Amino acid sequence: MDLARADGLEVLEQPFRLAAVYTADECFLTGTAAEVVPVTRVDDRPIATGQPGPITHALRQRFAEYVRQEGTPIYD
Repeated sequence: MDLARADGLEVLEQPFRLAAVYTADECFLTGTAAEVVPVTRVDDRPIATGQPGPITHALRQRFAEYVRQEGTPIYD
């Protein structure tokens, strides 16, 4: 969420009604294990085009960059 804010995106962390999700331009979930996961369908209904959107793609890339730069290195 911090990365989205840093890119100038408005971030709302609140409950949404299903109607707002059904009519969203795009949708994604975030979490420690999930990172940034696109949501393309809810209740068998496509979200927008049914494909991950440009904001989701950008945030996934930004997160991957952040982890490479700031994350703890893991060695085999």
